[in-house]
This record gives sequence, structure tokens and C-alpha cells, in this order.
Amino acid sequence: MADKVIRVLLVDDHQVVRRGLRTFLEVQDDIEVVGEASDGAEGVARAEELRPDVVLMDVKMPGTDGIEALRKLRELANPARVLVVTSFTEQRTVVPALRAGASGYVYKDVDPDALAGAIRSVHAGHVLLQPEVAGALLSQDEGHGGTGRGTTLTEREKEVLALIADGRSNREIARHLVLSEKTVKTHVSNILMKLDLADRTQAALWAVRNGVTG
Repeated sequence: MADKVIRVLLVDDHQVVRRGLRTFLEVQDDIEVVGEASDGAEGVARAEELRPDVVLMDVKMPGTDGIEALRKLRELANPARVLVVTSFTEQRTVVPALRAGASGYVYKDVDPDALAGAIRSVHAGHVLLQPEVAGALLSQDEGHGGTGRGTTLTEREKEVLALIADGRSNREIARHLVLSEKTVKTHVSNILMKLDLADRTQAALWAVRNGVTG
């Protein structure tokens, strides 16, 4: 079981919030809190040091905020999946966070069991988007990234893209298409390159926008 434990880093400027999150997550058999940070800069440093599987990141923090920290992690090619923590009043920050590389988001009043489920989901490679945020991302359509380039995709790449849009992980896509996981990773890389997209979140949104769905 040890190799299946999800290693989580908590990044929040409120100690009481971090303590509450740690208290709950430490009773989960498959989740281990490996560290904490009180701002974005420290969060990036700890993520580089600890190499967690998932970072639970607050958006609004003094100094380096969550969005800037996300950009820095992307620059460093840190493999951690980032789950943003926000409040209903901060919905406008969710879109920039997703564009900066977040794998999804949860609200600060999330049910504890739902939080654990969200951590497991992003760790498995899923993208957590609620309809109103997906709509906001699509309506912004910054630069029409990838628009008109879908014709360069092979039929197999379109199949993979449709499954990405369905929230499937590489392992699930491999199982569904009877391919090796390595082959799926190659297809995903080719899709991102051909469509000039940065990550799976943008690929999923491109698929929805252009009708590439299963």
C-alpha cells in the first residue's frame, strides 16, 4: 500500500486552516500530508524539496499568491498536481488559476469527504471543472488557442482527446483503447503540440469548444 499513498502539500497562509486540513487528511488511509507552507514562494520551495503528488493551494495569500506560485511550478516543470482552494467570492480567480496550470479547484467550505475525493481525482489525472467555470474559460477563449488546427489530429489522437475531455486519466484511456500507457502519453504530447496547448485542462476545453467528444 505504501506506494499508493498520495503525498499532499498544504499551502495556505492561515495556520488554523492548515491544521484543520491536516487533521482530516491524516485519518485517510491513502493520503499523507508531507508538509506545509504559509505562502506561495514557500509553497514552491517546499514542492521542489518534497516532490508531493498533490498540492492543495490557497489562491489569496500575502506576497506570492497561489496563481503566481502555479506559474512558477509550471516553469520548474514540477510534476505535482495542484488543487486550488478558493471561496465563492473568489470565483473570478479560478479561471486564471486553471490557465496557470491548476488541475481543478474546491471551495473552502467543501465537505471533508468531497475534499478527499477531489485529491484522489486530480492525482488520478482528472481535471475538476464545474460548469460555470468551464463556461467562463470557453467564453474568454484567449487567443483562440488551437482553433482551426483540429484537422491535423489523427483519428486515434481525436479518440484520445475525446477521452481527455471526458476526464479520463492516461491509465483509463489506455485501458479503454487497449493501448499501453506509454503510447497514450505520446498521443497526449502530440495533441498538445499540434494544438499549441499547454496542458490537459486546455486540451479538454478545446475539445468541448470544437465538439471533439465521445
